[in-house]
Amino acid sequence: MNMTASEDTIRLHVRLHLAQGVGSVIYRRLIEHFGDVAAVFEAGPAGVCAVEGVGSRTAEAIFAVDDDAACAEIAAAEAVGARIIPFGDDAYPVALANILDPPAVVYLRGSLEPSDTAALAVVGSRRCTHYGAEQAERFGGLLGRVGLTVVSGGARGIDTAAHRGALNAGGRTIVVTGCGLDRVYPQENRPLFDRIIDEGRGAILSTLPMGTEVTPANFPRRNRIISGLSQGVLVVEAARRSGSLITARFAGEQGRQVYALPGRVDSPFSEGTHELIRDGAVLVRNLDDILEHLDGLGEVLGENAPAETPPVVRVELDGLEAAIAAALGDEALSIDHVAAAVDRPAHEVIAAMTTLTIKGVVASRPGNVFVLKRRPQGGRHEA
Repeated sequence: MNMTASEDTIRLHVRLHLAQGVGSVIYRRLIEHFGDVAAVFEAGPAGVCAVEGVGSRTAEAIFAVDDDAACAEIAAAEAVGARIIPFGDDAYPVALANILDPPAVVYLRGSLEPSDTAALAVVGSRRCTHYGAEQAERFGGLLGRVGLTVVSGGARGIDTAAHRGALNAGGRTIVVTGCGLDRVYPQENRPLFDRIIDEGRGAILSTLPMGTEVTPANFPRRNRIISGLSQGVLVVEAARRSGSLITARFAGEQGRQVYALPGRVDSPFSEGTHELIRDGAVLVRNLDDILEHLDGLGEVLGENAPAETPPVVRVELDGLEAAIAAALGDEALSIDHVAAAVDRPAHEVIAAMTTLTIKGVVASRPGNVFVLKRRPQGGRHEA
């Protein structure tokens, strides 16, 4: 049965969503107690106090949000091309509806497709190594090519690489933000977010009211939504205190599979992922390691899985070029750091770095640092 919410119903859900002190737990209790959102408001302040966790202050806050405030919120969403989807609407994400304490509403730019129920989250640190970004983009592409929607948080580092990998592979991706949809964070990802919308290849989603700024307190709430939208969570690179580990914890609580990509054993950027593997996360080396844990869905998707056979391009390197490539390893380094590592003057390193860039062996990154794009092959200074 089609359950598209009416304008009146949407407005009531928004009123409840905007009320101070009403989070997903209180929202669920109110709906379960009264049966639907209209009955919540029919009960009056005294009536809602019968619900566990709702005191007089919360009751007053619920009825302090009037229709005008709700209409203003809806208009603010529409002004940025977003719509507000209440719980119970057919358009509400199916996976999210089935978690404990689903949010009252979701704000959505772009579109969700039925195929987006087959989704996998790819998350990791904002400050990541070149290896981490490379692998996030690789897996974003692999997942996108087999038909899995890539879900992540749109942040710098691993998240951005995963979204980009999915798009470049022709797949779909969903960004879950830690702010209102009238805010863009980080600003440098505006072109990426616009590409998702303009190409019709996914959505930008939030559960936070319009006008909400980015604060650290928002990210655990966002991480819970990332895992809730997904069949599982792949942690590509995470330090010991990375917020990605919070996403992994939520995934476990929601019955989702947790995957982790191993990194260098001596890298602090991979300490968190290694602890996940130690504690039972699936160690991931390739796409099959993910698909085999998705039961029937993985078998269907695996039939169309692309073979990973990237062409090997061999490029001759001289002695200094090879030394620079070895010094870069998995890290992004400045010219001064590279010069110190290879014990050569900075002007010589700059000249060699220019040649390596032309050869496609290294790439520059914001902050005037360089990373290794392609690892040297063979023993004769080749790449």
